[in-house]
Amino acid sequence: MKLKMKKVTGILIGAGLRGGYVYSQYAIDHPDEFQVVAVAEPDKERREMFAARHHIPPELCFESYEKMLGKEKMADCAMVCTQDKMHYEPVAIAMEKGYHVLCEKPMSPNKEEIINMGKMAKKYNRILSVCHVLRYSPFFSKIKDLLESDRIGRLMTIQHIEEVGYWHHAHSFVRGNWRNAEETSPMILQKCCHDMDIMLWLAESRCESISSFGELSYFKEENAPEGAPYYCLDGCPYRDECAFYAPRFYLKHPKAVDDGLVYAVTDNTDPSHVLETLKKGPYGRCVFHCDNTVVDHQTVDIMFENQVTASFLMTAFTNQCARRIRLMGTKGEIKGDMDAGIIEITDFVSGDQEKIMLHTPAQGHNGSDISMMRDFVRMIGEGKKGKTDAAVSVESHLMALAAEEARIKKEVLDFRGFCQ
Repeated sequence: MKLKMKKVTGILIGAGLRGGYVYSQYAIDHPDEFQVVAVAEPDKERREMFAARHHIPPELCFESYEKMLGKEKMADCAMVCTQDKMHYEPVAIAMEKGYHVLCEKPMSPNKEEIINMGKMAKKYNRILSVCHVLRYSPFFSKIKDLLESDRIGRLMTIQHIEEVGYWHHAHSFVRGNWRNAEETSPMILQKCCHDMDIMLWLAESRCESISSFGELSYFKEENAPEGAPYYCLDGCPYRDECAFYAPRFYLKHPKAVDDGLVYAVTDNTDPSHVLETLKKGPYGRCVFHCDNTVVDHQTVDIMFENQVTASFLMTAFTNQCARRIRLMGTKGEIKGDMDAGIIEITDFVSGDQEKIMLHTPAQGHNGSDISMMRDFVRMIGEGKKGKTDAAVSVESHLMALAAEEARIKKEVLDFRGFCQ
């Protein structure tokens, strides 16, 4: 007889889009498995709305994680979903107090903090699960199965592309919270540590050396059309021809609602309120008049210790927000389109081609978010081993930081030397 899983309880630190609407949704959808019992969020409106959705009493709602973690341990786990540079301290305190931790990626933009977080998970014997959600997607899970079943022989080369999407890049990396590397993280770490993790997972080897090239080429002051105001609603003369005109995107673009991006602008999505917020809010700024510093296109080349080579490309200049991959082996090759849910396998000997069509939900990183939360909850509730651990997350984060250093220095880096 299968024993019923212990119900897991959690606290949330940071009730923004990912914490407040994505990961915590698992508690609403699966109340028999998971419950959020307390929240720490400095924004009063956001804190109260989250508390109402999860039936959290006022005495368990906190303005800061310091006040929350100053109390006695009140749950099994802590979900840390603050900004990039605000992960380390709450993660460290939570693990020391006995919480298992789910940490939004990236762990930190600081190399020493990343390494220390991995060490603390081992020291305190805690689960530290970083939100590398792509491992949990039906798409990459199937590709991993194909490699392990020797469908293409020995893996030799990986070619991986992340199409960020012009609209997503403008929202998150020009106007949004991750626009400035000095305030948060470089693009290759914030957006692409997912992809470093996937290539590390598929290659099944440590990184040996890494190089990178990329720049912020388009979204900057010098490319602003003559007379373009600092805010879109200040009478922009290019509003009918500009793909980045904020009012049109946040009120009419399907992704603004489907992916929840409008909630970054305001929790009150009434059109009149959205427009009022855009007038002087950060998401209403002209994309050529922002304080963004992260690159808008970048490539990374990797040599793994087992001689697998990998090439990664990230670009803002696409219509779709998508990932595509090719894996080349000694007996065949695999081509895949994650968002279309299509994997094609070619056998070199027979010439046979097989097409696999997967069911991939449109939202939540193609179903990865919900699968990752299920894995995290069951690691705690059932004691199961998860798909990743802190040590692997540390490795992939350090690969991203090494790539950024290689880009800035314009040189090939020895990865082991970088990690010391």
